[in-house]
Amino acid sequence: MNYLDQTLPTPAENLACDEALAESCEQGGPEVLRFWEAREWFVVVGYANKQAREANLAACAAAGVPVYRRPSGGGTVLQGPGCLNYTLILKVTPAGSLASIASANRFIMERQAAALATVLGQPVHVQGHTDLTLGDHKFSGNAQRRFRNSLLFHGTFLLNFDLTAIHRFLPPPSQQPAYRLNRGHADFVVNLPLDAAQVKAALCQAWGASEPLAELPRQRIDQLAREKYSQPEWNEKF
Repeated sequence: MNYLDQTLPTPAENLACDEALAESCEQGGPEVLRFWEAREWFVVVGYANKQAREANLAACAAAGVPVYRRPSGGGTVLQGPGCLNYTLILKVTPAGSLASIASANRFIMERQAAALATVLGQPVHVQGHTDLTLGDHKFSGNAQRRFRNSLLFHGTFLLNFDLTAIHRFLPPPSQQPAYRLNRGHADFVVNLPLDAAQVKAALCQAWGASEPLAELPRQRIDQLAREKYSQPEWNEKF
């Protein structure tokens, strides 16, 4: 597997990069493990989320925090410094571990949890299908988008994140896993006590990502950023 540790200049380009890498894999390109970290604050809603329900749009507008939409499912996240993002681009076979939504969630999350638990020296739990937790406190949310022959699976790790900002820009989510027990953001999320280098090393080892990606699909990234992820028609579609 190839790896890519690169943060692009804008939120739209970073979202576009994930989709472009998945398209490349679908067309016979490599599997990739990518890392990136936002330089500024912005909100990202899941594909089917309604902006007005899942984000505090007034607070976002007042603070100049833009709201984007990603192509995968799952809930809304606040991006900013101290939140490490990863993306897995994987090939899918009909009888393999990634053949269904449920099996892909189970396979990927269990591997991620085991890799991080080894570094931490304490258990990491998979809860709510695609959350990673320390006890009952969430530090990682994840989502997937499926193509015919490939899978885009990506998520976040809260490492040195200003957790108080979540309440400012995000209301309680409309859909909550049972283990959340209706807790507010401050009582539900936690920073993982690892630094970015430790998380990257653990995941690279877990997925056998040892070869740098030779070429970034820059032309397709620019096109998707310009024509999709920068457009209100996409970001405000629900």
